[in-house]
Amino acid sequence: MASTACFMIISKNDIPIYEAEVGTAPKKEEAAHQHQFILHAALDVVQDLAWTTSAMFLKAIDRFNDLVVSVYVTAAIHTRLMLLHDSRNDDGIKSFFQEVHELYIKTLLNPLYLPGSRVTSSHFDTKVRALARRYL
Repeated sequence: MASTACFMIISKNDIPIYEAEVGTAPKKEEAAHQHQFILHAALDVVQDLAWTTSAMFLKAIDRFNDLVVSVYVTAAIHTRLMLLHDSRNDDGIKSFFQEVHELYIKTLLNPLYLPGSRVTSSHFDTKVRALARRYL
């Protein structure tokens, strides 16, 4: 069965710094825009929940039809890792978020990367897509 998954990293200023369609379903341009819209609409819910819980992994915070938004909020800089998906694999999603968070921290440690700017590294993109295939 083909799965739908759209992954985004949102900076503390609500600016998307990384986006990827990581599902196995066929890619459609209008679906990509719809996925972005759903994830951006969920940012208000994330903002409210981030201040009421100490958990970093906020399971299913929003739904749209058969799609679910899961979020991982980083501790110090409030960067949000958001995943729009149609699967029910909470353990795999949590592992995916933790691995991508570690990968993002390694990117932040790069002296040539300006925090808050778009992540354009092809290595980062390849690793994220490999993690998505592995966990999602």
